[in-house]
Amino acid sequence: MSTGSGAASAPAPDGHDDPTAHDTPRTSRTSMFASLKVRNYRLFFTGQVVSNIGTWMQRIAQDWLVLSLTGSSAAVGITTALQFLPMLLFGLYGGVLVDRLRKRPTLLVTQSAMALTALFLAVLTLTGHVQVWHVYVAAFAMGLATVVDNPARQSFVSELVGRDQLQNAVSLNSANFQSARLVGPAVAGLMITGVGTGWAFLANGLSFVAPLSCLLLMRARDLHAVQRAPRGKGQLREGLHYVAGRPELIWTITLVGFIGTFGFNFPVFLSAFADDVFDAGAGAYSLFNTLMAVGSLAGALLAARRGTARLRVLIAAAVAFGALEIVAATAPGLWLFALLMVPIGVFSMTVNVTANTSIQMSTDPAMRGRVMALYMMVFLGGSPVGAPIVGWVTDTYGARVGFAAGGAVAATAAIVIGLVLARVGNLRLSVGWHRGHPQVRFVPRERREELAPAA
Repeated sequence: MSTGSGAASAPAPDGHDDPTAHDTPRTSRTSMFASLKVRNYRLFFTGQVVSNIGTWMQRIAQDWLVLSLTGSSAAVGITTALQFLPMLLFGLYGGVLVDRLRKRPTLLVTQSAMALTALFLAVLTLTGHVQVWHVYVAAFAMGLATVVDNPARQSFVSELVGRDQLQNAVSLNSANFQSARLVGPAVAGLMITGVGTGWAFLANGLSFVAPLSCLLLMRARDLHAVQRAPRGKGQLREGLHYVAGRPELIWTITLVGFIGTFGFNFPVFLSAFADDVFDAGAGAYSLFNTLMAVGSLAGALLAARRGTARLRVLIAAAVAFGALEIVAATAPGLWLFALLMVPIGVFSMTVNVTANTSIQMSTDPAMRGRVMALYMMVFLGGSPVGAPIVGWVTDTYGARVGFAAGGAVAATAAIVIGLVLARVGNLRLSVGWHRGHPQVRFVPRERREELAPAA
């Protein structure tokens, strides 16, 4: 396990005994765009800017095309399920493969496959031959490529910037994606109404030229070398045992699983509030999503300034996220509810970035592909699994109860897992004052007298 003397949830006598310890830089602040000084990462970031906008365009166009062809919301749900199904079925095997392969050539293959899938759908749509089963096949094919592409992209970041700037790079990646979330759907809407869905698919297919070109332009000598896992039997089982034996990994992934399954089902919650609670229609639904994207972008940029990935930040952000969902569920008016989407977006992104970074920094490079595959399988697979559950609660008991229940699960899971990690790390809760402000933190039990809270 890659641990060391870096910042942790609290100082500990032995970093290896403290499950909250991470080998992170000692500085608590860094330049917001520090990673962009690295040429290879700058190329990676630029390619992803273009590709992410195309990806959001395809998501909107794909759902609209299925709805136009079938008139069925269930068919749209099937399309989404088919795109996530490969990750649920084969995600761990994708991680095993990624640990064996060099990341840059792997990404060239997966990104090319995704481009061809989008272009295939564009040709069928523009020629008028598209049928709904074509979209199903394309969605499943895109999901298959994602099985390898996702853990490869996640673990490739550490090769681009090294450990010291990993959190900054992961945060900027999230900001990149959230920026595209603001731009892509708007461009897709204009393109669909102006020239048709086929052109949106074509634009996405062509957008992959950017990341492919940037990958080819990278300097191999500037990459941070990592150990690759040799081919062998039992590597999937080895990866699962590796995670199971490290509390800081298994409990972080468990927390992300609870939040992703019950707290991140925003399409269910926000559409129900827009239609059933406030009777405001699609315009309000779009407003809620836009404000949440603004908050998510702000959260990613704020995370980029932090020089550490501390589990205490993850636990606190998860508790705040769940509490804000409960508060929003009781909001009496549309505008108060809408404004609460901004801080919810901030804390949801803080949870996402901190969990991602802490897992990568706690994982040996030879295991990173398998661990990140498990993380992404739990994170991406949680929403489709939880959607029917929270949908049933929302339909049966109302949108307010459904949203509050999702927040309660997220906050409770964060508190319980925080206490478990504190117990495993032999920590205790310390409440005191620091520079005139209240301070709540976990400290080692052995240093109780030395670190007693100030009067």
